[in-house]
Amino acid sequence: MIGYLLAEAVAEKWEISLRQVQYLCKNGRIEGVIKIGTAWAIPENAIKSTRTGKLKPGRKTKKCEVV
Repeated sequence: MIGYLLAEAVAEKWEISLRQVQYLCKNGRIEGVIKIGTAWAIPENAIKSTRTGKLKPGRKTKKCEVV
């Protein structure tokens, strides 16, 4: 498909694992993805998702000491 890349190509482009790209696609973190059979088609101009900075419930932040 013209204008789309497979998850393997996006993983290499963004320098992250294939599994992480698949996770982002599955959870709707990348706009415009299409699942074709078992493969993900990701738009060439897709923007890499970033973390929201939120912690899971019950997790505590680490406090850093300034010396």
